[in-house]
Amino acid sequence: MKIVARTKNLIHSCLMLACTNTLAQSTDQDVEEIIVVAHRLPVPSSKVASSVSVLTQEDIAEYGNLSIKDILRQTPGVASTSNGGMGATSSLRIRGEEGFRTLVLFDGIRLSDPSATQVATPIEHILSDGIGQVEIIRGPQGLNFGADAGGIIALSSQTNEEGLNTSLEAQSGKFGTSQGNLNISGSNGSSDFSIFASQINTDGFNARSDDNILMDDDGYENSTIHLRARTKLTDQIRIQAVHRNVEGDSEYDGCFLQTTIHDCESDYELEASRLSIDYNSETLTHSLGFSKTETDRKFFSADELGFSSAGELNRIEYIGSLNQFDTFSLIYGFDLEEEINGKMERDNEGYYLEFLSNFSDKLTISGGVRRDENDDFGGHTSHRITGAYLFDWTNLSVKFKTSYGSGFRAPSLYEIDYNSGPWAFPPASNTQLQEEKSEGYEYGFEFLAHDKLSGELIVFDQEIDDAIYFDLAGYSGYLQETGKSKSTGVEVNGSYILSDSLTFKANYTYNDTERPNGLQRLRRPEKLGNIGINYQNDSGKLRLNSFYRMSKNSIDERFGSLIGLDDFEVLDISISYKITPEIEIFARIENVLDEKYEEVIGYLTPRRGSYLGFRINI
Repeated sequence: MKIVARTKNLIHSCLMLACTNTLAQSTDQDVEEIIVVAHRLPVPSSKVASSVSVLTQEDIAEYGNLSIKDILRQTPGVASTSNGGMGATSSLRIRGEEGFRTLVLFDGIRLSDPSATQVATPIEHILSDGIGQVEIIRGPQGLNFGADAGGIIALSSQTNEEGLNTSLEAQSGKFGTSQGNLNISGSNGSSDFSIFASQINTDGFNARSDDNILMDDDGYENSTIHLRARTKLTDQIRIQAVHRNVEGDSEYDGCFLQTTIHDCESDYELEASRLSIDYNSETLTHSLGFSKTETDRKFFSADELGFSSAGELNRIEYIGSLNQFDTFSLIYGFDLEEEINGKMERDNEGYYLEFLSNFSDKLTISGGVRRDENDDFGGHTSHRITGAYLFDWTNLSVKFKTSYGSGFRAPSLYEIDYNSGPWAFPPASNTQLQEEKSEGYEYGFEFLAHDKLSGELIVFDQEIDDAIYFDLAGYSGYLQETGKSKSTGVEVNGSYILSDSLTFKANYTYNDTERPNGLQRLRRPEKLGNIGINYQNDSGKLRLNSFYRMSKNSIDERFGSLIGLDDFEVLDISISYKITPEIEIFARIENVLDEKYEEVIGYLTPRRGSYLGFRINI
């Protein structure tokens, strides 16, 4: 493999350096929430200037949704669209940017799909079960993760206490939906492992609004296996192996955009593995990892194979830190990536250096630079600068923060190939796609009062130069907008512990988007809001949760005409009860008000549905 041959000497050098540990933490920091995503190393939340949302295993259980996208869209700044029900093509947009500009990780594995049009993550195939924690970091994060990372969603496996632990879960409900999963984990202090397996089936519903001929249900089936094992070879050396397999089969309507064929099916398969080694010293940390992702897609029309695609992503990553200085730390690394789509392939090399201050407990400053060398589009330099300042006033703790980042995205192999292939025609066939360039900044503050009331207010501004898009007017192929595509807005996020039993959470996002021609960007709601109320009784056995979300002022395009999408409001309710410490039953009602709405023009969304299930911990 070319990328391995080119880096053999580098890998050998890194292994001689050996690898990783957490940043030194004080006693106070040990009890503070630790954020891993922002700097690729564990950092106390007080020193993180980027906007981060963290969902725990308990949070995920409270929401109860089977798909992780339905949970993520209830966090600040995150909007989602779907072409129907479960398993339908979906996209998550953080602060108005396309889903392919958001990087999704699971235990360090990149879930990017190299066989897809823009190497995006097929978020519709990621279930919420088996996830122990989610970190969502908003804004450009290309310094440590790749210049095209306009946001990060980092998923982690469930972790349990020492010993052998087994849990079973099953549920069923509306649309002929049934789901079951098994989670086995174990730990003895120096080693631990996790095995997660899940199977879900649903008959679905007729998703395409113009399907008045076949009128069949659009079902979905998903099988997921996720394995993680890690061990300490010595007090200083740790290795970790992760493997993930996903098979997702989706039925859908409208095999081709300009036909009325509604008997359609797509088969998706993911095989992804990652191996890493970490070594620790008091002043240096190093980590070296290799990952391989393979995807395969097949598309059928009336049981006949229409077309297929296959892709492969090979990646070598190294990250280290120098922590021997009293006032600052250095974080440095490189990543070498080989992308394959069919018979096409491309390499990208990235090198970065980041400065992280430790001047005082109140002020934290970071700054870094990244250099990428792309086989097709040459060299690019990107930057990130952040700052955070903390102070206490009476019973109020406040953190002011700001950050700036830049990046670029090379046109995907698929986009380039499509425009040069037989399916494209003018103007797309005459368009020589160039790289996108991006930058964004944010500023605002967080506060905590009396350990009960917390809040956050963030102002953000992001721009994409020469954004690439598919021609929805003439379906000629991929075009490029000349000028800036903007996304400017405000995020407000807060929670209040009303009592030992009752908690209130809410967030609101105003997002003003604009294309170079002055029009609103497609499928990006101007206003998003979420409200959550959580209740548990004194014993902690009974939990009641309600979740409200609203979306307003979104538009879509069909055959060159802009169409305003209807505003909508959705209410979900969930309840759980622990019969014993080991056995729990739960139920939920999604879309309680039976709201009829579309997130993508021409595609319906699920109406009211109820679900019932149980969990057993052995």
